[in-house]
Amino acid sequence: MNLTQAFKMAVKSILAKKMRSLLTMLGIIIGIAAVMIIISVIGGVNKKQMEYYESMGTNKITVYANLWNGGDAFDEVYNYCKGIDMVLGVTPNGYVGCTVKYGAKNSRSMEWSPQIYLGSDQYSMCNNFKIEKGRDLSYLDIQNYNAVCVLGARAAKEFFDAADPINKEMTIGGATFTVVGVYGEKDPSKQYSLDNIIVIPYTSQRYLSEGWADMSEFTVKAKDSASVNKVITLLNGNFSGWEQTNRGSFWCYSDQQWQDQNNQQAMMMALMLGAIAGISLLVGGIGIMNIMLVTVTERTREIGIRRAIGAERKSIIAQFLIEAAMICGIGGIIGIAIGFLGTAIASKLIVQMVLLPQAGVTVGAFLFSVALGILFGMFPAIKASKLQPVVALRAE
Repeated sequence: MNLTQAFKMAVKSILAKKMRSLLTMLGIIIGIAAVMIIISVIGGVNKKQMEYYESMGTNKITVYANLWNGGDAFDEVYNYCKGIDMVLGVTPNGYVGCTVKYGAKNSRSMEWSPQIYLGSDQYSMCNNFKIEKGRDLSYLDIQNYNAVCVLGARAAKEFFDAADPINKEMTIGGATFTVVGVYGEKDPSKQYSLDNIIVIPYTSQRYLSEGWADMSEFTVKAKDSASVNKVITLLNGNFSGWEQTNRGSFWCYSDQQWQDQNNQQAMMMALMLGAIAGISLLVGGIGIMNIMLVTVTERTREIGIRRAIGAERKSIIAQFLIEAAMICGIGGIIGIAIGFLGTAIASKLIVQMVLLPQAGVTVGAFLFSVALGILFGMFPAIKASKLQPVVALRAE
């Protein structure tokens, strides 16, 4: 018997008992769909996290430094970093909670009020912002305590709509600030958007009548990823002795460390959930083995006749393996279709965007389902091939 005949016989056998075949496929369908959804959604979440880190800026080091005698820790960190060739910029990253007003618009009445940050003239470089209109904060703004500000794209739209905000005056924390620039949009889709910010010189905090930022968090920008760990080592070597001398506290970390941890957590979660989904595939495989054993029993006389007229063992094995592989393959195709739909729905709910399984995942899922049928169909197929013609022909 050639392969074409084997496929035809497999199709005939499956169609003859449609309900039984469908129930047999159920474990494969659920397992394949679950694995595809898990892999695709976790991959999408991880991708969104990586995009978020990239939008915040790469090669960043977050520093927490605080002098217990009330001194300015930023000046010491800044002056030290100026002497390191691998450092491109340093900025405070202090947040101030205060009211912003322009004309009749008030941040307290907005659904998403802007975040006010205290920064240096290197804030945009450290945090991956680019000026679209006007100018950035300058060194003189910092030195002269100038009451100026730069708006994120979303904050500019909230307060000024389509009007040009440059040289307009806003009230921030009870003080008047002049808008000198607007950053280009880089995070348009989030509720808590990185574009919904207002940056003022850290030295102008003295003008604010409400809100006060703890100037203990800074961002250091390394020139490349290879320099990040070297800069961290230098910073720790120079400032980690503050606590031993009761002078202050200091610690720093790289955003790359968080990215690595997120990747590891995503991998562990995918493996854990994948293992749970794999149980369904195992149950489905056992179901395939069980139903093929039943099929062998039902077709004992047919096998005996074929063996009596000279059919080889490998021909019998091939026939039952093809049938098992077809049942699993069809179940895999249905599972893939459900996986596509489930991935689209789950990703829309979790990451607010529609994701679809990658081609590699889809092909791999189908091949795995077929391989599962062959693996679990092997024992029934071998058992069928070992039936002696005389014994098989006597079966009722």
